[in-house]
Order: sequence, then structure tokens, then C-alpha cells
Amino acid sequence: MADLPVQDTTLERLLERLSELNVIGASLSSERDINRLLETILDAAKKITHADAGTLYLLDATGKHLTFEILHNDSLGIRMGGTSGEPISFYPISLYVGDVPNHAMVVSHAALSGETVNIPDAYTAEGFDFSGTKRFDTKTGYRSRSFLAVPMRDHEGEIIGVVQLINAIDETNGNVKRFTKDDQQLLESLSSQAAIAISNRRLIQQLEELFESFISLINTAIDDKSPYTGGHCERVPVLTMMLAEAANRTKQGALLDFNLTDKDRYELKIAGLLHDCGKITTPVHVVDKATKLQTIFDRIHLLDTRFEVIKRDARIEMLEGRLTEAQYQARLLQLDDDRDFLRKNNIGGEKMRDADIERVRHIAVYQWHDVKGERGDFLTPEEIENLSIRAGTLTAAEREIINHHIVVTIKMLESLPWPHHLSRVPEYAGGHHERMDGNGYPKGLKRDQMSVQARLMGIADIFEALTAKDRPYKEGKTLTESLEILGKFKENGHIDPDLFDVFVREKVYLEYAHRFLTTEQINEVDEAKIPGYTP
Repeated sequence: MADLPVQDTTLERLLERLSELNVIGASLSSERDINRLLETILDAAKKITHADAGTLYLLDATGKHLTFEILHNDSLGIRMGGTSGEPISFYPISLYVGDVPNHAMVVSHAALSGETVNIPDAYTAEGFDFSGTKRFDTKTGYRSRSFLAVPMRDHEGEIIGVVQLINAIDETNGNVKRFTKDDQQLLESLSSQAAIAISNRRLIQQLEELFESFISLINTAIDDKSPYTGGHCERVPVLTMMLAEAANRTKQGALLDFNLTDKDRYELKIAGLLHDCGKITTPVHVVDKATKLQTIFDRIHLLDTRFEVIKRDARIEMLEGRLTEAQYQARLLQLDDDRDFLRKNNIGGEKMRDADIERVRHIAVYQWHDVKGERGDFLTPEEIENLSIRAGTLTAAEREIINHHIVVTIKMLESLPWPHHLSRVPEYAGGHHERMDGNGYPKGLKRDQMSVQARLMGIADIFEALTAKDRPYKEGKTLTESLEILGKFKENGHIDPDLFDVFVREKVYLEYAHRFLTTEQINEVDEAKIPGYTP
């Protein structure tokens, strides 16, 4: 190939182009989105060489094909691939025909040889097959003349793709000219920076995928421990991001200055995925406790047996003449009623009154004979404690065990060496059980001590729990029921008032419902009747 002419330009113009190259290099290192990164590379390559068209190819996973990633042609108004939304329909370019290297095409030769190819005119050049280019020109009326193809080498010297530019434009008259030596050197420099930027972005992407897979592994372990709360780890992050986007759209009141960048979104997403990672240490029998008497199994059946023993003793007393028939029948009715009361109470679906707790204690002192013939109280102290739980199925000690998961979550997350852009994950994930009035846990934080992200995750956590239909101790509530409870939480200082209003006003609850709730749960909501809601 003949020596290339040096571009007729001043030193000032050359320095200007080098300055542009430095700016481009800085922008490449900061771009997170791979499609925007590839577009930036091609746009920059065209800009510094004044090319009319260009294509960026990447080597596929097999190392045997170059795939079209970005294709731009200014004269024809074509922008394909990347963020354009216009797919590239061209087949990948094979680097081998069978086992023979394909040196017939400019880009495949550049990829195989690692050499730059600079062709003044495709229609007079020898040694390469331009039949496809000529067919394209015939079909579109375009005239492909000068070509510049530069392989992209990463930091290990491996070729990962090729940048090919077409038709250098003369700035003085707008005519097509050949690519100069300066153009070639600038593009080679840019391609080197681009290859490193692409490799770094891929490496970061792979590390992020690995990290998220590891998080998924933890959540899978939690799910396998408890099928009742398994979906919680999946649904809360989704609802958190829904509410976050709604808050981001809100440009009024306390949320006027709340803005999310892509980095903020990723940080919140990771926090949502990890918000309950501490549950991996929570005992299964506590997490899955469906009834008040459940441990490994529901011990209500043991009480059924004791009732049968007492009935048997009553019958013996009647047969021995110590009870009349009427007294015996009355005793049976009372025992059946007591058994039904304990069975219903064991479910924990309704809040217990003082009279109910007193009745449990009354039944507890019934006397019965166990399998050893020993006489004792009908209920043990531990059974009395469980059956006297006022709401739900957990004792105070068991609830403390459940609540401890957030302490473990914070401890686990704070022990990790988070990079700067994820440094707030422990705070976001660890704050979803705090309350605006300072009566939450584990730190008793108040609203002004918490980030917006932690506050909105608290709402997502509660709403998911209210509507969840896979809990062992309750049915999933309807939208109306859930919003009524959530509204009361706003009024009593439990949740953030501004975020709750956004949750309702932006119909976040409905968006979530259509994705996760049953048809029966999605009833018509009268927002005017929601407690505490300010439109």
C-alpha cells in the first residue's frame, strides 16, 4: 500500500483534533450503557475524521463472526442499532469460510490480521471483494468510495471488533476524499481507547450480573426456607422501584428536589433485592408459624386428645354415679364449646379481647390425666402464653426473633466493601422498618433522619405484606382494605405522608395490583375515602 499523504492542515487544527480525542476518551470511560457507549464511539470516529458513514462491529462469543452493532450513514439518513430502536438486519460477517480465513472483505481482514485497511476508492481497489458494497450502492444510489477499517484491541492485545468508516468529506468543498494519515492515526488511537472502554464496560457488566446472581442465590435460599414469604423478596424491590419512579416524576412539595439518576436507580434496586437478606438466619419454625400452637407441627391436635380424655373421665364419673345424665351432657357441651373456642383462637385471625384471654386461663386449669395417669393442668404455661397472643400467631419472644432479621441485614450489609456508587445500600435496606415518629426499629430513627429511599421502601414492604396471598396466617387483602390500613399508618406517624400521597395519586398501587394481585383483590377504590390521603 502506497504511503498516505499528510493532511494539509495547520498545527492548531491538529492540536484541536487531539483535544477532541482526549475529551472523547474521558466520555467513553464514564458511559455505563453499552449501547450508548458504542454509539459514542462511532459518532466520535466519524467526527474526528469527517466521515459520512460508518459501522461498528464486535467479535461474537465464538470468535468467528463480526456482528453489526451500530450503523450510521448521514447522507442517507440511516441510524441503525444501539439506542435508535432500528434493528440491523444484516447477517454477521464470517471470519472463516470453512477453515479458511476470510481475507476477502475489508473488516474481516482487519480483524484477522490486526492491521488497519485504508482504501482511497473501493471501485478501483484490488485485493478485496466489494460486490456487497456495490449492490448496496446500486440499490440506494449511494457512492461508497474511501474506506478506513481499524481493528479494536483491548488492554490484553486481543481484537474485540472493528470500526469501519466510509467516505471522508473534504471540509472545504464537501467532496469525498481519501482518509489521510492523520485520520488513520487518530482513529487508531480512538479505537484503542474504545476497545478498553468496551472491555471495561463488559467486565463491570459481568461483575454486576455475578453480584446480582449472588443476591438471587441468597433470596433463593430464603425462599426455599419459607415458601410463604418467598415471593416477598421478589415483589418488594419491584414495588420499591415503581414508587421511586412515581416520586421522581413528582415535582412538588417535599419531593420537589428528589431526582433519580441511573446510578441512583441501580443503588436502590440492589438495596431492594437485599432488604431482607438477614432472614437467612431466621428459624423456619418462626417464619412459617401459621398458628399460635405451631412449632414443628400444629399442637392443637394434642388439645383435641386431652378434650377426649376429659370427656372419657366425665363419662366414667356419670357411670359411677358421680354425675347425673344432665350434668354429663352439659359437661360435654361445655367441653365442645371450649375446644371450638381454642381452635378458632389458635388461627390468630382476630384480635383477642381481655375476656378471651381470661377464658384461655380458665380452660388452662381444667384437670386431666396424661398417658402416665398423672393428673395435671389442661394447658402448660407455654401453651397459655401462645394461646393468649392478642394479634397474629407470634409470641413476644418470637416477634423479637423475626424483628432481629433487620439487625442481621444491616450487620451483613455494613460488613461489605461497597463501592462509592453503592455505599448507601445498607442505609436504604436497613431502614424499611423504621417509623416517621421514631417508634420503629432497629434504630428508632425519625423521618428527618432517613433518606427518601428508605422511607419509600418502608411503604413498599408494608403494602406487599398486606396484599400478599401466600402468608400462612392470613388471606391477601383487597386494594381497598390495604389502602385503608396504609392510610391509617400515615395518620399515626408510621409511614411517610408525602410518599403515601404519591403512592395513591400516581396509582402505583394499581400498577402493582395488575402485576401481582388476583382479580378478587383488585376491587374499585374510592380514593376520597382513603384515610389521610391528600390529593
